[in-house]
Amino acid sequence: MTTPQILSACVLAGMMLLFIWGRFRYDLVAVMALLAALAVGIVKPKDAFTGFSDDIVIIVGSALVLSGAVQRSGVIESAMLLLQKRVKRVRSQLLLLTASVGFASALVKNIGALAMMMPVAFQMAKRSKATPAVFLMPMSFASLLGGLITLIGTSPNIIVSRVREEMTGQPFGMFDYAPVGLVLTVVGLIFLRFAYRLMPRDRRGAVTLGEAIDIKDYVTEAEIPAGSPAVDETVAQFRERHDHEVTIRSIMRAGLRSAPFPDATLQPEDLLILAGPPESLERVIAADGLELEGHDRQTSEKSNDDVGVIEAVIGSDSALVGFTAGRLGLHERFGVNLIAVSRRGKRLAKRLGEIELCPGDVIVLQGPLELLMERLRDLGCLPLAERSLRLGSARKGLLPLAILGVAMLATATGYVPVAVAFFAAAALTILLGALPLREAYDHIEWPILVMLGALIPVSDTLRTTGATDLIGDGLSHLAATLPPWGAVALILAAAMAVTPFLNNAATVLVMAPIAATFAGALGYRPEAFLMATAVGAGCDFLTPIGHQCNTLVMGPGGYRFGDYARLGAPLSLLVLVIATPLILWVWPV
Repeated sequence: MTTPQILSACVLAGMMLLFIWGRFRYDLVAVMALLAALAVGIVKPKDAFTGFSDDIVIIVGSALVLSGAVQRSGVIESAMLLLQKRVKRVRSQLLLLTASVGFASALVKNIGALAMMMPVAFQMAKRSKATPAVFLMPMSFASLLGGLITLIGTSPNIIVSRVREEMTGQPFGMFDYAPVGLVLTVVGLIFLRFAYRLMPRDRRGAVTLGEAIDIKDYVTEAEIPAGSPAVDETVAQFRERHDHEVTIRSIMRAGLRSAPFPDATLQPEDLLILAGPPESLERVIAADGLELEGHDRQTSEKSNDDVGVIEAVIGSDSALVGFTAGRLGLHERFGVNLIAVSRRGKRLAKRLGEIELCPGDVIVLQGPLELLMERLRDLGCLPLAERSLRLGSARKGLLPLAILGVAMLATATGYVPVAVAFFAAAALTILLGALPLREAYDHIEWPILVMLGALIPVSDTLRTTGATDLIGDGLSHLAATLPPWGAVALILAAAMAVTPFLNNAATVLVMAPIAATFAGALGYRPEAFLMATAVGAGCDFLTPIGHQCNTLVMGPGGYRFGDYARLGAPLSLLVLVIATPLILWVWPV
């Protein structure tokens, strides 16, 4: 080995040790590796930041924005809520959840698909009196499998596609991963359907502060517009269609209040006083196109990006005590709208503007984000635990899915490069209001992008110093007596073994050039070995730290470190056995 090759290997080995140690976050480790590579001279100063301009960074960032827009639209969540009414058994619910997450992960970032479906899992667990732990780990594993189906499902697929383009001039297309990914996803779903019993049955997540507060009975008011699905329905039909998630406390028609008898018929311009949990109210209002109280009042001259909602409790010395929102002139004097109220132990049935507020009432206010905290101080209210609250937020329905579909079609047909298509699609979702600019930045996982930008030049030192040729030759000697399936299985197993200790994107950045060189040394085409690298790096079922999806469910599921291997080890073995011949069948060497 030459000195540069030794230095490259030492920098990468030190980086891996830091990843495994876990003392520093992965993006900081990547930055340290880049600085070390610069210090020893294996990365030139002019090449130090080329990784940040790489297409991979643009594609991953854009995919996260698109994933956030699809998640915010609520389309997939609404479809799931319709299905869950018909699925009652735990095993059937598990299959429904894992299949939904798995196939959604082919269209959006797998962690986005998982986060989108976790609230549905909690609802199903509550209805079936099961622990959420039964659903969450299988859902995480299904999201990893589903990410293998398309180019944008997971970061390793994007990186492997670029490596193939560098080697052959032809990147992997949007659906080149589908034959292998679809089969592995279906086999994995069947496995999870029966093998979930391998998990401990006593795992339960810690109760969060938001859950401990457990506010179930907010009251809000919303008007029925012409064309709403609620028009001409009876109160009983309305409640049945929404699975009794909310109740109608009273109906205001032409300024007169009427009781919500089950056979009362709803008409356009009726004002409904609705009660229920905030997430249920949000779903019902969005599904029926109801117009929330205050929707026609401008809270400021700013754009929708700057308007949000916040939960707060009214203090004993609050300026709101003893007043109604109407008498106090809440909107006129303070520039905020009152959109919901909850009072423990009392059934509220009045219009929001007529409710006399008391100490201890929990309210939801809508207004300019930069002023909301200041207004709470002025009003003598205390903000509650931070919770994801979308009541009063606009939804764009199918628009994000349509934009994503056009982008996928454009890349699948080769009309535009992937980076351009997804960057344009992300920009379009923001311009058309499908995702506020503020939320778009929130959805971008900046540590991942920093890690990618820093690691690309570091991992490239294996190639520029000739280390990949050396490692590839060494592996080829090891596999000289192996048949092609043994060589592919070796790369697949190596990637699966490394990814629990590195970030999956880091695994591919290191392993893909080695796999390609390994294939060349054996006289094989590189596609099968690159595909094996992508599959291996995308399938971390052994630890909670190798992939964010596994980390995301650890707390809510109450899992311990060793729980992952109980379900993940046999699934990893199954993937190894199924994927090896499948890859060779789709991508002959």
